[in-house]
Amino acid sequence: MNTLNNIFLSKNRAMPKIWLVSIVFVGMLSCKAKQQDLSGNVPVTFKDFRDAFKPLNLPLTIADTNVNNIADSILIGKKVFTQFIPDSALGKFIDSAVTGTKINPIGNIHKDEEEYLLVLIRQKKREKVVVFVLDKKRRYQAALQVFAGKVDDGYTHSVTINREPTFMISREKADDNGTGMLYTNNGYAYNSGSGIFIKVLDDSNEGKSKNLAIINPIDTLPAKNKFSGDYAGDKRNFISVRDGSNTGKYSFFMHFEKDDGNCTGELKGQMRVHDGNKALYQQSGDPCEIDFTFTGNKIIVKERGNCGNHRGIKCYFDDEWPKKKIKKSKKTSG
Repeated sequence: MNTLNNIFLSKNRAMPKIWLVSIVFVGMLSCKAKQQDLSGNVPVTFKDFRDAFKPLNLPLTIADTNVNNIADSILIGKKVFTQFIPDSALGKFIDSAVTGTKINPIGNIHKDEEEYLLVLIRQKKREKVVVFVLDKKRRYQAALQVFAGKVDDGYTHSVTINREPTFMISREKADDNGTGMLYTNNGYAYNSGSGIFIKVLDDSNEGKSKNLAIINPIDTLPAKNKFSGDYAGDKRNFISVRDGSNTGKYSFFMHFEKDDGNCTGELKGQMRVHDGNKALYQQSGDPCEIDFTFTGNKIIVKERGNCGNHRGIKCYFDDEWPKKKIKKSKKTSG
């Protein structure tokens, strides 16, 4: 009997030790599960950085209605982000003049040869979704902006990502008659051979609307400054340039139709003058950049950057148009 009592007492004395070990073990797991600080205040490893990007469930559609709900609440400091992604790559999508930039991870798509990291970048309440590609050795390869929120162009914008992955960037709006929808879908995929994103799909019905009236939204604005005026090839291929807030800034509206109207482009924005007779369109949140050169009595338009959201796949903002002469009203006699 004494032997049994001793065994029982011995087991009871051991119980607190077992519970103590269990508590310590659970505490260690909790500390391990605690999210790594990615603000830039403490050192981080690539694993810490990558673990912030959870695997994405594909297909996935990102639009104005859900863009603020798709990203993780974790903030990645620029100092941490540029430790693994070159500052020059991130800088293409961030306006350095704007403070308070926030970078949130959306998720990752893992392939045998590549890793796709999707992030949500916020600046002044404007959102953009950018995908960065790393190879299997964790080296940066390419980047593509696939969504820009709050673009005031009358379209509804979205991107759908499938399992390949292909990034289908879409826009649509009601036509001028209100009886149908105008749409453009551009699909992009990363090409490891060239190390860039290439356009793999183009589907649009906008080039087929040849008889729709073209409404020039800046036609009535002042045109008194040096480069202001209308430059045109014909009524459906033109650029209107109007006075801006100062002599170094101009508003413009450009429209063109090529390939018998099957490939169109249209863009409204601001250009800034530099080097005397040159100007540049460059807007935060838009990967499209356009150079303008005013020479003689004409304007030369040259696209650089990715302007696929403003035109068809087979045509570009590369044009040369003469300046239209202002028609003087005839004086009547008597």
